[in-house]
Amino acid sequence: LPGFVALCPGLPVSDVSNWRSAFLPGICQGTYVDTRKKKVSEMLPNLRNELVSGEAQAKQLELFRKLNERHLAERQGDPDLEARIKSFELAFRMQTSATDAFDVEQEPLHVRERYGKTPQARQLLMARRLLERGVRYVQCYHGHVQPWDSHSNIHLEHRQLGHECDQGIAALLTDLKERGLFEDTLVLCGGEFGRTPAVELPQPGTGNVELGRDHNHYGFSLWLAGGGVKGGMTYGATDDFGYRAIDKPVHVHDLHATILHLMGFDHEKLTYRFSGRDFRLTDVYGKVVRGILA
Repeated sequence: LPGFVALCPGLPVSDVSNWRSAFLPGICQGTYVDTRKKKVSEMLPNLRNELVSGEAQAKQLELFRKLNERHLAERQGDPDLEARIKSFELAFRMQTSATDAFDVEQEPLHVRERYGKTPQARQLLMARRLLERGVRYVQCYHGHVQPWDSHSNIHLEHRQLGHECDQGIAALLTDLKERGLFEDTLVLCGGEFGRTPAVELPQPGTGNVELGRDHNHYGFSLWLAGGGVKGGMTYGATDDFGYRAIDKPVHVHDLHATILHLMGFDHEKLTYRFSGRDFRLTDVYGKVVRGILA
């Protein structure tokens, strides 16, 4: 199975560019799974060639590998070509392992009922099955467009969205604990910004008729569980209006530095070269938030 799987009921805004590998090798890019589908053959279309046996495909892959390696030998240091070679091998391996990993119907009924019947619940159960099989990073999108971007009717929309994911999240955390995976798995839930404390009035021509909230990047919350972080605590606070973080504010670079630390990496030593200079993943001021470490 791939190291990075993106579970989403349809393609999100910006499509597959959301899980490209950037400066990392191409093999690190995400593998998209359309979780609107319930059959594995539809989630991962064209994964299996029904006209050729597995043995014949293995021989084809071996021929591809030899030809590609000869091609690569003449073009040393081509990361795109190396990634393409590995993608053939990954696709072949997924033909046997993917069917099992993505088929949540194999779970006992009481487990499926614990997670619930919403699409988000199915994704979270699928994520647990992927983690058990060695996938290192699973990203679960809640909806494929922007369901939480409530510029209108925020009261009813957020209540409904919370209902869609609440039971599944609780089941996932319980499941990870029962299976001995919780301490080795970091779970993060959040978005890239919050909402303003003041109402956003309906704007002419937008179709919005109910009160909502605008974007707010000055102060918002997300939560982490497992993977070496403290449980049952809050860290930091916003002002009295809920607008700006004023107590122990955490920058996104701090969050990234902390996640890397929990994975065993020193973020100050991780750099990549671009346009003739070295860049650090956490810029020049990211720091580990040690107050949340267990």
